[in-house]
Amino acid sequence: MKILVIGSGGREHALVWKLAQSPTVTEIYCAPGNAGIANHAYCVPISSDDIEGLVDFARKADIQLTVVGPEAPLVAGVVDAFEAAGLRIFGPRRETALLEGSKAWAKEFMAKEGIPTARYAVVDNLEDARRYLDREGVPVVIKADGLAAGKGVVVAEDEREALRTIEEMLGGRFGPAGRRLVLEEKLEGEEVSAMALCDGEHILPLLPSQDHKRLLDGDRGPNTGGMGAYAPVPFYDGGTAAEVMETILQPAVRAMAAAGRPYTGILYAGLMLTARGPRVLEFNCRLGDPEAQALLMLLESDLVDIMLAALEGRLDRVEVKWHPGAAACVVLTAPGYPGAYPRGETISGLDKIPPGVEVFHAGTALKGGRLVTAGGRVLGVTARDETLEEALKKSYAAAELIDFPGKHYRRDIGQRAYKLSPAGQSK
Repeated sequence: MKILVIGSGGREHALVWKLAQSPTVTEIYCAPGNAGIANHAYCVPISSDDIEGLVDFARKADIQLTVVGPEAPLVAGVVDAFEAAGLRIFGPRRETALLEGSKAWAKEFMAKEGIPTARYAVVDNLEDARRYLDREGVPVVIKADGLAAGKGVVVAEDEREALRTIEEMLGGRFGPAGRRLVLEEKLEGEEVSAMALCDGEHILPLLPSQDHKRLLDGDRGPNTGGMGAYAPVPFYDGGTAAEVMETILQPAVRAMAAAGRPYTGILYAGLMLTARGPRVLEFNCRLGDPEAQALLMLLESDLVDIMLAALEGRLDRVEVKWHPGAAACVVLTAPGYPGAYPRGETISGLDKIPPGVEVFHAGTALKGGRLVTAGGRVLGVTARDETLEEALKKSYAAAELIDFPGKHYRRDIGQRAYKLSPAGQSK
């Protein structure tokens, strides 16, 4: 089977790495890919938002399955275009990808379907924003309505910061994505990523994972696309999983099907486990990143088989097998990220990485035979072991072996797992 993966980041590298393990796969292509992905797949110079070019390539290369990594092409309708051309592709259609493409639409959807989430308001001008702040106060979570590469969320602790952020977003900080904003209450609790495969009717949950979105240790600094993750989450117990399925995932998939827009692909629920129960922070329509690196390290089952089952509506007959233990991913970033950052810095040390650790490339390129930085998040150092503690030791030891100017990473990935009992209460 010939497979095409769309995208160029760490999630796509992990997808290519896992898909390549399937005995049914003969060739893998990635558009546009990166320097690390090139070790497992043929990289083709087609942008992930060039839908016409992607369809044309898939047709000419006789691609039997296309897997979409990033959110932007999903929201732009890449699945619709492939299906119209008679090509098999894994991911939700444009009308269902609105769950991620518009935070305002997603909040209205949740309100209509009774899916638990934070109190909110949608605003498109400073006056309405001021009225919300006068009524609800601070702290407040401010979200750009559209796609902002995981950086369009700010938690403002005081009114001055809130008003400045709102003015910047409405003033064009995120372009069209910030023309409308969602303002919502700040929820307290533990944040968890609950992902599931969907075939339009059936839901197959994946292991829970926990991302670390803030740049600095102790959950300080600006939001990023993700600084690291681990799986599974020890305080996400069976009762919580059942509640999430019953109150969040099943209602969302049922409502989509009832509206004539069945959801097929990965449904990601970013949750806050509050004292009142799980609440949805956001829905995404693809595998998380860096959660994907940790989850795919743990996945024992053939990913191709699972995706085909989702496309053929038979997820209810599939059982996912996982490796025992835990996995952890530590993200190495360029200096300045998530703001402006340098590119073209030489990366060294990858030849020293021991067996059992995978380094997934997120922002790398080859320049004159040298591996260089080409993005804000550069590498995801990922390891699996019998315990989370051992997986983290392996990831951090490997991270120390890698070098590039200004290398930054958090040193507290996974620490919240140790601070909480299985019931989710602080020790």
